[in-house]
Amino acid sequence: MPSAKSARSSERKRIINRGLSSATRNLVARARNAINQEDASTAADLVSQASRALDKTAQKGLIHRSNAARQKSRIVAQLNQLDKPSETAKSE
Repeated sequence: MPSAKSARSSERKRIINRGLSSATRNLVARARNAINQEDASTAADLVSQASRALDKTAQKGLIHRSNAARQKSRIVAQLNQLDKPSETAKSE
């Protein structure tokens, strides 16, 4: 059984961490939605915010740094696909 003091501390940390994790997930989802809507300017801003949030989440140890890097890489790749004209459109 944890002591009463460590239980209080763990509960405070759990509440803070839950908010940070939720905010990070929401920012990543908003960035992906903007990419799917093909709104490049908004998507670029949201990807930047999501990247910062993922870095902070990894720095605090809520997710592994490799997980954060992988998520950032994937949303940036999606954003770059949005900015880049498709190869089939170039050849026509």
